Amino acid sequence: MKVAIYARVSTTDKGQDPENQLIQLREWCATCGHTIVNEYVDFQSGRKAEREQFNLLFADAHQGEFDLVLFWALDRFSREGMIPTIDHLQRLASYGVSFHSFTEPHLATDNELVRNILLALLASLAKVEAQKISERTKAGMARARAKGKHIGRPAIGEELREKIAARVAEVGAYQAAKEFNVDRKTAAKYA
Repeated sequence: MKVAIYARVSTTDKGQDPENQLIQLREWCATCGHTIVNEYVDFQSGRKAEREQFNLLFADAHQGEFDLVLFWALDRFSREGMIPTIDHLQRLASYGVSFHSFTEPHLATDNELVRNILLALLASLAKVEAQKISERTKAGMARARAKGKHIGRPAIGEELREKIAARVAEVGAYQAAKEFNVDRKTAAKYA
């Protein structure tokens, strides 16, 4: 099997060295008889999707360069949160690329049956997480409203609405929106 290794450390400070991960990942590949096609190493936070080597890994996965991505642990692969992380894993699967977490062997899709079950489970968990976030957001907004706080964009006063309407009639909604620093649809609403 052709394998791509992904390693990440947040910083080179504090003694973090990707070689600590790479040594054991290489040994695992050798023991399993896999061929390492490439090693992708990032030196930045896993909370950012815009990591140079991470993006290169996906570009190469899309080109069919390898069959499996091996990483030390899921938090070394991504720390963006459950939903974006699962999206990344599903994207790999859409390219026909499996993944394997060295320290979390239950997070491995080398086996097709396990891959289908695991991705379905992870997608379900992501949906639940999205619902929880939505519920917490709505509860927070309701609490803020109950305390008398305004939620949303500030209201536009009558005088400003009249000025916007007059200007829309003269130059159109797009130009009026630019001049008054409001959304074009807002400007058009007062026309």
